[in-house]
Amino acid sequence: MFTTRPTLQGTFGMVSSTHWLASQSAMAVLEDGGNAYDAAVAGAFVLHVVEPHLNGPAGEVPILLAPAGGEVRVLCGQGVAPARASVAHYRGLGLDLVPGTGPLAAAVPGAFDAWLLLLRDHGTKSLADVLKYAIGYAEHGHAPVENVGATVETVRELFETEWTSSAEVYLPGGRAPRPGERFRNPALAATWKRLLAEVAGRGGREAQIEAAREVWRTGFIAEALVRQAARPTLDTSGERHTGTLDGDDLAAWSASYESPATYDWNGWTVCKAGPWSQGPVLLQQLALLPPELPPYGSADYVHLLVEGCKLAMADREAWYGDAAEVPLDDLLSPAYNAERRALVGPEASRELRPGSPGGCTPRLSAHARVVVTEGAGERSLSVAMGAGEPTVARYPASPVPGEPPVAADGATRGDTCHLDVGDRWGNMVAATPSGGWLQSNPVVPELGFPLGTRLQMTWLEDGLPSSLTPGRRPRTTLTPSLALRDGEPVLAFGTPGGDQQDQWQLHFFLAAVLRAPVRGGLDLQGAIDAPNWHNDSFPGSFHPRGMRPGSVTVEARTDPAVVAGLRRRGHDVTVGPAWSEGRLCAVARDPRTGVLSAAANPRGMQGYAVGR
Repeated sequence: MFTTRPTLQGTFGMVSSTHWLASQSAMAVLEDGGNAYDAAVAGAFVLHVVEPHLNGPAGEVPILLAPAGGEVRVLCGQGVAPARASVAHYRGLGLDLVPGTGPLAAAVPGAFDAWLLLLRDHGTKSLADVLKYAIGYAEHGHAPVENVGATVETVRELFETEWTSSAEVYLPGGRAPRPGERFRNPALAATWKRLLAEVAGRGGREAQIEAAREVWRTGFIAEALVRQAARPTLDTSGERHTGTLDGDDLAAWSASYESPATYDWNGWTVCKAGPWSQGPVLLQQLALLPPELPPYGSADYVHLLVEGCKLAMADREAWYGDAAEVPLDDLLSPAYNAERRALVGPEASRELRPGSPGGCTPRLSAHARVVVTEGAGERSLSVAMGAGEPTVARYPASPVPGEPPVAADGATRGDTCHLDVGDRWGNMVAATPSGGWLQSNPVVPELGFPLGTRLQMTWLEDGLPSSLTPGRRPRTTLTPSLALRDGEPVLAFGTPGGDQQDQWQLHFFLAAVLRAPVRGGLDLQGAIDAPNWHNDSFPGSFHPRGMRPGSVTVEARTDPAVVAGLRRRGHDVTVGPAWSEGRLCAVARDPRTGVLSAAANPRGMQGYAVGR
């Protein structure tokens, strides 16, 4: 079939990411003798510089790694709620939702420590070796993609009147970053150069990495983050609030390893982060599939996948989180999914229908039980129809846009990042960095980057698995994937897109593994290019947590007969732009031959795969 680009193949190394500069920087590390983990860390820090509207060092990242000859592991770079971040505290401020921006929404930053832990335990390069690419782009500049400046323009007034430290970085001389002109972040470059200077001479490679982690937790970086959290900041509530993050929170937390959640399907084992993420949603969708699928891409096929997604997402709302035990074995069991599969009928469902795994009674947030429709009154929600993170409703009159901002026509102006790497030794890694967006919190003046806002994904109700709870992780949407064949790692993939991530990934995975191979391998580029879709029939994970029961958004390239077939089945179909659904990256390795392959999303014209 025709694709926008070829599926790359080689034997030395492959990288796919959401920005070409990150992909090429990671590839440079491979060329310099580094392994997949060295390359991933270098690429990740470049993503902080070139996609600051999509991620930052104080954001978060789940990482799936498959060391050659070893077991797949999850490296959790999702920080926890600070000790003072309780439901009672936020309710006492008159809030019923955690704000979408500002320091009240800041969890303990997780991304930086996770990347350094990966480098220490699995890499071979020094911290200076992997940071030099990000330092170079921050200090000497890079030509920014259009969406950096477009995002800054959506928050220009806020930056100029309230978040003035952000204006200093992103509106120098009153000008937003523009394509074709060099954009610099000297404060960020100075932060990393000071960090390297402080850890130089503190022993060997691993000792210096450990010293850098300590500087982040207790040194000049920690001190600046705590000062920022204590500054009153205008947020989506329309009020100025201080945060709950303090030095003890930073000093006490570190990234950690855990076993993946897995599901076996048709000879594949799919590995995901646990139910503190939405990762098991992909596994549940696979478990809900019948033995025989309708013809690929048909109306019956899309209907089946959308309806299965609704059931899995309803379970996410009722059961996933870090504040309670999650009955994951029951949620993935054959008996439970046979019962749930029977709920998929010929018509589109408009109900949020969580199940009862192990006979337990589901409980939803009160907010999740309210269906808010456009034009429903004074606080009616306008629904953002396009793809991105998040594609949810937001208050049009909010003094600070939700994050990332979405244009009035639904066009996304931000979401998240993704990065996959495979090397010649058989190591593979998939990571989805996010948070710490330039539009999430003011830039910390001393550091050149902002705090994150992941606590907005918690509920201000006690007793839910995703209730705001001190010391517990907010349930994140970030969800990279690794797939094994006969126990051997074969495919690393993922996408930005918030609540859409495991919807887009399901379609990609099925398209990649069920369709005819190309050049003897998986048709990665064809699976990425294929028209995709998503639905919003469940509470969004981002403030203000809206939903659209019965919705399906498809690309304009979708066969009109499929669109008509979906509408006959009762789906509210929105036809979006031709290339608007999905942001996928993928790297694969054939364990029989060692041949590597890679592909990247053409949508947005900035994701690229490289390799040889």
